[in-house]
Amino acid sequence: MSANAVSLANPNAEVAKSGLALSININAGLGLSDVVRTNLGPKGTIKMLVSGAGDIKTTKDGKVLLNEMQIQNPTASMIARAATAQDDVTGDGTTSNVLLIGEMLKQAERYLSEGLHPRVITEGFEIAKKEALLFLEGFKIKREMDRETLVSVARTSLRTKVRPEVADALTNAVVDAVMCIHQKDVPIDLHMVEIMKMQHKNETDTRLVKGLVMDHGARHPDMKKRVENCFVLTLNVSLEYEKSSAEQREKLVESERKFVDARLQKLVDLKKSVCDGTDKGFLIVNQKGIDPLSLDVLAKNGIVALRRAKRRNMERLQLCCGGTAQNSVDDLNPSVLGYAGLVYEHVLGEEKFTFIEDVEKPKSVTILITGPNPHSIEQIKDAVRDGLRSVKNAIEDDHLVPGAGAFQVALYRHLIQFKNGVKGRPRMGVQAFADSLLIIPKVLAQNGGFDAQDVIVSLEEEQAAGHIVGLDLQTGETLDPVTEGIWDNYRVHRHLLHSCTVIASNLLLVDEMMRAGRSSLKSQ
Repeated sequence: MSANAVSLANPNAEVAKSGLALSININAGLGLSDVVRTNLGPKGTIKMLVSGAGDIKTTKDGKVLLNEMQIQNPTASMIARAATAQDDVTGDGTTSNVLLIGEMLKQAERYLSEGLHPRVITEGFEIAKKEALLFLEGFKIKREMDRETLVSVARTSLRTKVRPEVADALTNAVVDAVMCIHQKDVPIDLHMVEIMKMQHKNETDTRLVKGLVMDHGARHPDMKKRVENCFVLTLNVSLEYEKSSAEQREKLVESERKFVDARLQKLVDLKKSVCDGTDKGFLIVNQKGIDPLSLDVLAKNGIVALRRAKRRNMERLQLCCGGTAQNSVDDLNPSVLGYAGLVYEHVLGEEKFTFIEDVEKPKSVTILITGPNPHSIEQIKDAVRDGLRSVKNAIEDDHLVPGAGAFQVALYRHLIQFKNGVKGRPRMGVQAFADSLLIIPKVLAQNGGFDAQDVIVSLEEEQAAGHIVGLDLQTGETLDPVTEGIWDNYRVHRHLLHSCTVIASNLLLVDEMMRAGRSSLKSQ
């Protein structure tokens, strides 16, 4: 019997098939949101990820969780990709994205079960989204981005990623790092903040180094381990024999040695011209190699030399210390030198680290992440990345949005009033969109151990009185996020409203799921 005959014999077959695909999508969205909902907010719990090889990672960062999880369901995978794209663009909002999409599908299901067509609901979603974006423009608050405000922004972000005492230790490092590299009317490049990991001490010892930390040390035992008031020469010059065969080496060794010695002499002459008769030191950081004989010469002349430095460190070194990188030793003069107040070597087990600190007006800095084990260090690294992005966003947006669920509660109340002016059935889509927004304060309350319904009622009552009101996760009472300094990024909310509406609408309009691939495309 043909497919058409089946449809005629059972007119509900197509409806059933469409309803099945929709049900699968809605359940997938709810399933994924159930996984991540316990992560949300400062009181969220931690997930443990175990790979097939037995590697273990603990996190409460939604982006890390969704990236590392093995998601088989195509709908859930699509939501996860949209949520991680949100993080790539804005640096935050991954968990909120998943929760909102899941809740929008759930609220839509109420109306779908009563026979409303998905297209009507998606039209309502689109109307609500446009109104929500207009409301956001009026709700955001212009702030002077001084250090105190930026500390509040960073603390709000970091406390949702790591425990409070670690977050508070990271906050100052993150804010100071961005303020160091920020130049007026120039886009902030977070690549200028080097993140160095050291398995040592505790997480709370993570700090900002206003300079550069390099993951290797001097390669000669006689070189000084600590130098103050140091000139820094950034080099990209080979100070070793070129690689060649044994026969060639015998012939060329003498002439090559003279060639290298001539280069070394020029370096020594420059050092003497700026350091003789003073207490100043001299550091050479070379991108290429330095052979043992050359190291001997440099050590005898009181020069500290690091070889085979990474290219990105060479670029950052000039931004930290000043000076100009040299590809030749022919035209050396004091103007090409940088300066650092302190250079010292730190040995940790078999690893050596060189700290270049006390530099003037650094345009590149290092956040040194410490922790007792790899799990802690990775968790802090992910948190620092998000903290840096939140501060960068705040400076570039020049506006902030009150946090602690305040925006969602205010927008919910606004949309409930707005829907009365919407004609026809799309009004139900606006209602579903508005109801979905309350998932954020509800989950924040649940993760804090409070009754979600009581919290929502008290928030709505305060909001009706005309206050900007959020949730105090310590007491379960309401608070003023502006006074308390709980701030969200404007661009995160803007992108969230766009992204959630598009993905939820697309999933509601799917009426059939089928396997596709190259073979099926070729057969057509």
